[in-house]
Amino acid sequence: MSIVSPRALLKTTLLSISVLVLPPAFVSAHLEDRIVAVVNSDLIMLSDIKRELETQEERIKQGHRGEDLAQRLKTAEYMALTRIIERKLQLQEAKAKNVDVSEQEVTQAAEQMKRQGTQFDPSNPKYVRSLRDQLLLMKVVDREVRANVMVGESEMKRYYQEHRDRFAIPEEYILSQILVRLRSPDEVDDARAKIRKAMDELKRGEKFEDVALQYSDGPNALQGGRLGLVRQGELLPAIERAIASLVPGGISDIIENADGFHIMRLDDKRPRQYRPFNEVKYEIQGLVFEQKSEDVFQSWLAGLKDKAYIEIKF
Repeated sequence: MSIVSPRALLKTTLLSISVLVLPPAFVSAHLEDRIVAVVNSDLIMLSDIKRELETQEERIKQGHRGEDLAQRLKTAEYMALTRIIERKLQLQEAKAKNVDVSEQEVTQAAEQMKRQGTQFDPSNPKYVRSLRDQLLLMKVVDREVRANVMVGESEMKRYYQEHRDRFAIPEEYILSQILVRLRSPDEVDDARAKIRKAMDELKRGEKFEDVALQYSDGPNALQGGRLGLVRQGELLPAIERAIASLVPGGISDIIENADGFHIMRLDDKRPRQYRPFNEVKYEIQGLVFEQKSEDVFQSWLAGLKDKAYIEIKF
C-alpha cells in the first residue's frame, strides 16, 4: 500500500501534507540507529520507520496488549517500510525523469498551508524538504500516470449500466398522518384510547382530513394531516414498514413508537427512478478516471520495483 496513490493524491490537500512535515520528537537517547533497507542508492534507517510510525504506534499501543500488540506493531513496521520504499522509488523516478519543484511552488504551497491554519516553519529545512518531496510525488504521478489515463464514452456507459443503483432516486411517498403524541409514560392508556377512536371513525367512513383535524397532535393537523413528499429511507423504520404494502388511498394500522401513535395514509407513490446518463456523465467520468488511475498507478509502481535493487535488512 502506498501513501501516494493517484486517488489519494487528487484528494490530498496541503493540510494533509502537513502530517508528514511535523518535526519528529520520538527518538530516545538510547536508540541505536541502523540500516534496515537499501533502495538503489538510498538507505532507509530504523529511525525513518520510527518516524513514519510515530502517530500510528501510539494508537496501536492504546488499543492492544500482549502478543496481539507485538504482532500489530510488527505488521505496522513492515507496512511503514513498504510505504517508505515506494516513496523512495517514486522520488528516484522523479529525479531520473527531471521532474522538479520550483521554489515558487514550494512558497505557494507553504502560503496555502498558512491560510489553512497549518503549522509550517519555512526556516526549518526538514519542513521544507518534506513539503518539496510531497509536491514532487504529486507531480511525478500526474506526469507518469494520470496524464496517460483516458476515459471513453463506452467505458462511462458500461459503468453506468453496472452501477445503476449508485444513480437511483429512491421511491417517494406523499403521505398524510394522524399523530397522537405520548408526552409522558402516564399518558399511554389515554393516548392509545384516543388513537383508537380516530381509527374507529376512519373505519366508519369519516374523511381522513376531518379525523386528523379532530384528533391529531401533529403540526400539520390543520392541513388535514398532510405531510407531503417523503423519500424512502427518510421515515422511521416502523412507519416505512407499515406503508410498504399500501396502495394510494390506503390507510395503515396503528403504529406505536417513542413519539406516540400514528395512523398513516398513502396519498400517492412514485416508483424508484434513475438519474439519466447525460445528467451523471461527468460524475461517472471522474469515477472511472480515478479507478483507471489507481490501476495504472499500481502497475507503474510494480514496474519501478521490478527494475530496482531493493535489499531488506529488517
